[in-house]
Amino acid sequence: MRDVAIVGAGQTPYGAHPRQSIKELFATAYDAMVESVDRAYDPDEVDAAHVGSLGVGGYQLGITGASVTSHIGLTGVPVQRVENACASGGFALLNAVQAVGSGVHDAVLAGGVEKMLDLSGDRSKYWLGVSGDTEYERLAGTTFAGVYAIIAQRYLAETDAEHEHLSKVAVKNHENGALNPKAQFQREVSLEKAAGAPEIADPLNLYDACPTTDGAACALVVPADEATRYTDDPVYVTGFGGGSDYLALHDRETIVSLPAVREAADAAYERAGVSPSDVDLAEVHDCFTIAELLAYEDLGFADSGEGWRLVDEGATDRDGDLPVNTSGGLKAKGHPLGATGVGQVVELFEQLRGEADERQADGDVALSHNVGGSGGAATVFVYEVAR
Repeated sequence: MRDVAIVGAGQTPYGAHPRQSIKELFATAYDAMVESVDRAYDPDEVDAAHVGSLGVGGYQLGITGASVTSHIGLTGVPVQRVENACASGGFALLNAVQAVGSGVHDAVLAGGVEKMLDLSGDRSKYWLGVSGDTEYERLAGTTFAGVYAIIAQRYLAETDAEHEHLSKVAVKNHENGALNPKAQFQREVSLEKAAGAPEIADPLNLYDACPTTDGAACALVVPADEATRYTDDPVYVTGFGGGSDYLALHDRETIVSLPAVREAADAAYERAGVSPSDVDLAEVHDCFTIAELLAYEDLGFADSGEGWRLVDEGATDRDGDLPVNTSGGLKAKGHPLGATGVGQVVELFEQLRGEADERQADGDVALSHNVGGSGGAATVFVYEVAR
C-alpha cells in the first residue's frame, strides 16, 4: 500500500433543503470541496468515485452514484453507490482510500448524500428501521431508537453511569454545534433541558437522539506523494479499518460494546502506528448519546464501563484533553445517513489545517468513527498533518 492524503473536503449546510434534489445537494458539496483545494483542480484527473447513500425515501435507489456524479459532469469513470446504512459514507471513503493506496487509481472522489426531510415522521421511522435486522427487529416493531434504548438500558444497569451522563453528551455537542455554521442545530442547550426532555424510548429522550437531516459531503483522495500538487496542507490518512458484526442485538455476546468498531479501530491504529493515547481529537458516531459513550470505550479512550467518566470530567469538551465532536456531532451537526462518514472528514480536514474558526481545537492526530445501524458495520480512520 502506498500512502494517501485528502487534499480537498467540503459539505453542504446540514438541515432542511426542501428545494434541492440529491443531485443538487451533491453538487453543492462538490463545489465546496473544489473550493477547498488550494491549487488548480482538474476534474478530468478523477479516476473513480464512491458515493454513500442509504436511499431514504427511495428517491433514487438505482444507480445513485452515477445519478449524482453525472450532474457535476463526472462521467466516463467507474462510479459506485455504497450502502452500509449509517456507515455508507465511511465505507465510501474506505473504498477510495484502498483504491488509491493500492495503486489502482490516482485520484478518487469519496462522497455521500441523503435527503430525509421530505418524508413524514412515520415514513422516516420506517427508513431508519431498515438498518436493523428485518426478521427479528424491524418486522417485530422495534424502531431505531428502540434498539439503542435497549443498549442504553443495559449500559446503565451494568455500569455506574446515570442518564445525566447521556445528557452531558448532548449538552457538549450542542455547545460545539452552536459554533458550526454548517450544523443543523446551532444552539446550546442546558443540562436541565436536555435531561428533562420528552421520552422517546426509555431511557432515551428527545435530546438523546440525533435529527433526520438533508445533506451531502465530498472528499478527494490522492497519493501522498502527489498531495502538494493540490495543496500546501494535505491531511494524510495514516490508518484505516473496517469491521462487521451480527446485525440483530440478540445474536451478539454483548450489547454494550461494538466488536465491529473494535476490529476497525485495531486495524486503523496498527496501520497508523499509533495508540488511542496518541489521538488528539475525534469525530465519533453519536446517533444517540449512548453511542458516544460506547465509542469512547470501543476506540480505547476509556476502559469498558468507564466511558461516561470522560464526559463527566470534561475530558471530551472542546478545550479538554480529547475534544470529541467539535462539529457538533450527529447530535447537533445532523445525520444525513449516507453523507455522515464523509462529513466527519470535512470537520477533521478543517481542524487539522487550523481552519475551524471558533470551534478550533489543538492537535495533529485525529480519528473518525462511523457506525452502520446499531453496530453491524463500522469504519475508523486516523489522520495526521505535518505542522
